[in-house]
Amino acid sequence: MYADLTTSRLLSRVDQQLLEAKSQIENAIIVNNDSDLYAPIYRNISMFKRSYEIMEQTLKVYIYKDGEKPIFHDYILEGIYSSEGWFLKLMESNKQFVTQDPNEAHLFYIPFSSRLLELTLYVPHSHSRDNLIQFMKNHTEMLMTKYPFWNRTNGSDHFLAACHDWAPAETRGRLLNTIRALCNADIQTGFHIGKDVSLPTTYVQSAKNPLKNVGGEPPSNRTTLAFFAGHMHGQVRPALLAHWANDTDMKILTRMPHVKGNQNYINQMKTSKFCICARGFAVHSPRVVESLFYNCVPVIISDNYVLPFFDVLNWGSFAVFIPEQDIPKLKSILLSISKEKYLEMYESVKKVREHFFWHSEPVKYDLFHMILHSIWYTRVFTSGF
Repeated sequence: MYADLTTSRLLSRVDQQLLEAKSQIENAIIVNNDSDLYAPIYRNISMFKRSYEIMEQTLKVYIYKDGEKPIFHDYILEGIYSSEGWFLKLMESNKQFVTQDPNEAHLFYIPFSSRLLELTLYVPHSHSRDNLIQFMKNHTEMLMTKYPFWNRTNGSDHFLAACHDWAPAETRGRLLNTIRALCNADIQTGFHIGKDVSLPTTYVQSAKNPLKNVGGEPPSNRTTLAFFAGHMHGQVRPALLAHWANDTDMKILTRMPHVKGNQNYINQMKTSKFCICARGFAVHSPRVVESLFYNCVPVIISDNYVLPFFDVLNWGSFAVFIPEQDIPKLKSILLSISKEKYLEMYESVKKVREHFFWHSEPVKYDLFHMILHSIWYTRVFTSGF
């Protein structure tokens, strides 16, 4: 059934499409103004626009049907790990990019949930992830033995999307060859820039309405210089609290009392100029996307964190970066940003946030398509031909 996969003619067709895509992206026609895209938020709007167009026209993804629920082919659409669930759901239901013919696939998707893997197999209080790691190793070896697809590129045309903090450990071994879309995009725990993809961490409160409460006050009504509230995980947040808890221009708090819909927290983000996105135990935080949702300029304090879509987005146009060691300088850094610069960043936040929206039916340039584009872009530029 799959014998013809190894013929040079079929392989050459897929490879040639990738080579042609790379050439067209690198030689994209210069775009200065675009009705759909706001140029300042991109590293190179011309290359991104052309790459996205070619993806829409060309990309084919083969999804492995192997694996039992709930670890495979199942998803959680609410909570802090929901990115992997939304992507899995929308990918498996997609008709534009998904192919049933592995011969024409540019990418092969392993549809597992790192959150459901943890909920299903982790032994509470064991402090051991060994069985989760072994489970994924066994599944990968099964796919390699059962099908010839992996051997085409030694797995480099395979990909997965995983949002749990433990996902980097669960996807070691042979899975290191794949394109790993990880929320925990930490270069100190093995995230490989240029091969792996940073998956945005999105805290979804309602699967029926993932865009609930989007928006915020105009700059003139943002009376708080900077806001943070949360558990004191790790070393960065306690340092933030120690230096700035008593400052009257900023609201730096521990976890706020819970109210229905998390409205106190949301309202603070909607009325602050800057929202502090400080790492906890892991480098990633849902606050980055939350800030964008509520038109609050994110201030990212997380060394070694690789930001989502860094290959195409100019994060410096809409976010502030502060090294962890410079927490004592936080206020002076923020006050040094001119009113004109802040207003530019505010407008850029309003433009870029649409790239971070989930929709039950995906729309152009939304979060589903941006994640898929990052994986496609990585595949094109690491094809090695």
